[in-house]
Amino acid sequence: MTDNVHLAGHMSAAALSQAELANRLNRRIERLTGRPGTLQARHIRNWLGGKTRWPQERQRRALEAEFGVSAEELGFVPPSGPSSRPDSGPPEDPVDRDRRHFTASAAALAADTLLSVPDAAARPRVGMSDVESLELRFTELVAADNAAGGTLNLETRALAFAHHALERIKVGTASTRVQNRLYASAAAFTGTALWSAIDAREIDRAERHFDRALRYARLAQDPVAELRLWSHQVLLSGQRPGGRNEALAAAEAGRSSAACRRDPLYRSLATARLAGAQAQAGEYNGALRSLDHARASLRKADTGARRPSWIGFYDEAELNGLTALVMKDTGRHADAEAFLHRTLTLLRPDLVRNRGYYSATLAVIQLRQDEVERACSTALTVLPEQAGDSLSGRTRTLLSQFHRELRATAPNAPAASEWTHRYTEAKGIQL
Repeated sequence: MTDNVHLAGHMSAAALSQAELANRLNRRIERLTGRPGTLQARHIRNWLGGKTRWPQERQRRALEAEFGVSAEELGFVPPSGPSSRPDSGPPEDPVDRDRRHFTASAAALAADTLLSVPDAAARPRVGMSDVESLELRFTELVAADNAAGGTLNLETRALAFAHHALERIKVGTASTRVQNRLYASAAAFTGTALWSAIDAREIDRAERHFDRALRYARLAQDPVAELRLWSHQVLLSGQRPGGRNEALAAAEAGRSSAACRRDPLYRSLATARLAGAQAQAGEYNGALRSLDHARASLRKADTGARRPSWIGFYDEAELNGLTALVMKDTGRHADAEAFLHRTLTLLRPDLVRNRGYYSATLAVIQLRQDEVERACSTALTVLPEQAGDSLSGRTRTLLSQFHRELRATAPNAPAASEWTHRYTEAKGIQL
């Protein structure tokens, strides 16, 4: 299992196997110390799996030279207590640190790829074809997310592509327009890693992705990219205990963005997210008003306009689903069930992850209305059909919640017996 997704992402971007990375680092250690390194593939596995969380100093220096970023940015965690870096001074501003690493790593990457960089004219030219290639890969990741939800593999791949976009900026020359698009790509890929971590309920990891993605979006001067990140932050804050006020603030930040002022589709999504945050905070009347505004904005939207692929999930079906979640939080279970049925009727076939999530939500809602047999029947449709299939973290959490509530309210119901057997079997194999 890969615990250190940051190191995995950099390795993937550089197309390095564990053995290849070990060999490259050994050569770097020899240049640094005069003695060959002794790293093997098993050491890299320990780093990726989290068994070794802070490599030895010479190994860290080699890693930093190899990838052009700090050990912390590669996902390593220094031990608590006095700093393990003897020359450490006052805490460094993260933006200044990143700027320093980006500047230093450009030369390192150029040297390692045998690119002579005596002046800008000698550096490779980066153009719109590079941007378009990255945007195509982003569309493919969005499709993978729609099908399977946030997986560690998807998160790692997204980080690798973000690194690739940033690398193009560091080692190549590009116009301001192309550079902004590359930063936007880095924000988009890191935003997908953020979403994957949210969907897997990896809160701490998601927070780190959010900080980076927001910085890249601002460097790109891309309000649409920022809107997407605030939308994700609403959900992320809602997962954290005591995060309701932060979720409200994130929702307001998204709704006030320039993207929402220009496009009613973005405004509709941001307002629907605000409704969800308001419902979780107990502001029920405000949540219902926000839903009305979201629906009105959606009716005004030009559905044929060209937009980034990530927004493709948002349509009437999704708004019905988000409305159902608000109804659920306000205790209006019958209304929630009605909206969920509309969602599942209208939902596109490719949105497999969302269908599972909303079906699991429907099962919980039906159970709370004492519709035990129907609830169990609905929940069974969510379980993976065969070994190797999996569910997103949010959907797994909902099924676990359904199982607990079923055992508490109707453990002896005939339908409960079949559910318990099938759920236990699936959980033991792949859930």
